[in-house]
Amino acid sequence: MTIDIVGTLEKINFAPSIIEEEVIQNIKTLISTMIYTVPLDRNFGIIANALDEPMPVAMAKLSSDIIDAISRYEPRAKVTQISFDGDIDGRLIPRLRIEIWFYQI
Repeated sequence: MTIDIVGTLEKINFAPSIIEEEVIQNIKTLISTMIYTVPLDRNFGIIANALDEPMPVAMAKLSSDIIDAISRYEPRAKVTQISFDGDIDGRLIPRLRIEIWFYQI
């Protein structure tokens, strides 16, 4: 199953009814969190080291970080494509295309 995700976090559902909703919410939380800000897991999130880089460099670094973080913290998803929406202020919003796969028991 292929799903498109925009990297903004909306209302959190603490009891998602389907696995796809849970995976999407986990990914949005992951890419909306800066590394070192979660007390019990300082490696959770993405690194903000691309903050002052030119746009192409920042997009490359963020893409690498996003793929690494998702493969580590949400193994049910595989990133197939990353693009970014940017604005005049230099804010980058990631858009991901992921494949969700899981095993039913």
